[in-house]
Amino acid sequence: MKQLESIKDLKDIQISNERLMHSATHDEILNGHTTDVYFLRTLDILGELDLAESEVIAEIFPRKPGMLAGVNEVLNLLKGRNLEIWAVDEGETFEPKDTIMRIKGKYKDFAIFETTLLGMMASASGWATASSVIKEACGDKFFLCFGARHVHPAVAPVMERAAIIGGAGGVSCILAAKLGGIQPSGTVPHSAMLVAGDTVKVAQTYDKLSDPSHNRIVLVDTFKDEVEEAIRVAKALNGNLYGVRLDTPSERGGVTPGLVKELRAKLDLEGFNEVKIFVSGGLTPDKIKTLIEAGADSFGVGSFISAASPIDMTMDLKVVAGKSVAKRGRIPGLVDNPKLKKIVE
Repeated sequence: MKQLESIKDLKDIQISNERLMHSATHDEILNGHTTDVYFLRTLDILGELDLAESEVIAEIFPRKPGMLAGVNEVLNLLKGRNLEIWAVDEGETFEPKDTIMRIKGKYKDFAIFETTLLGMMASASGWATASSVIKEACGDKFFLCFGARHVHPAVAPVMERAAIIGGAGGVSCILAAKLGGIQPSGTVPHSAMLVAGDTVKVAQTYDKLSDPSHNRIVLVDTFKDEVEEAIRVAKALNGNLYGVRLDTPSERGGVTPGLVKELRAKLDLEGFNEVKIFVSGGLTPDKIKTLIEAGADSFGVGSFISAASPIDMTMDLKVVAGKSVAKRGRIPGLVDNPKLKKIVE
């Protein structure tokens, strides 16, 4: 596949009738097919003016505070293009207008990737930032991200990898976990209980099939009162139950602090002090704080992270042919940031 260099190249892009997915392939991304078309027109104009080879320095800054992610993908996108690159580390925080990346080289060598690299960092940083907010609310409590079902599968691994950077202790999406260097986390969904018709039957089979080192966490809100079901499961697993998961739907009021307090108290009274309480379902930082006070031990967070807005990123050319430049409203020349590190010579 040829890298796009001119408006004329658009005629070579043909969409096959056999194409199964609307998402871009790696080759399409790396060859500029996801850029804004005006960058191709820009290269045509600068080429006609004999200026496409101009050496420039570009800087990228965010519009609001957050936590940076997506740098790794950007470096892979620009790899081998004869550029010098400085960047802030993934997982570092930033403030509005901080320089988070600086690129030096011939403009033609990275012009068409502006759209792509801004999108990579904007989306990933939004998700990492949301995850960091959840991490702050959780304190020393564990939380798992399972927001993959809320986004397009092409970006689900990107989202959950960003959640790991933000502080998630685990993720449910298999590919995201592998990209993050961890194992995917998850137990058994409601569908298993609904098909089998009994939570205890599923729990016992789950226990039988699982590796001894696996933490068995069982949903207890499918058929019966959550407290009653939790005690039934704990007795049936006879010491092998690590925790119970509360995912009471909004139609029944969701998981409340009162329910958590009752469950904790009655598990303790039955001698199941070691059984943990895992909560999921529409969680926000404020809900998490109240549930921790009630006795919850860990959390599963989906939409708060997956629905996070991208953090707008802007790329400005700050130096052209050795001269400081800027559009109106911006200050010409480089804006230093002590967090910047030179990554690519």
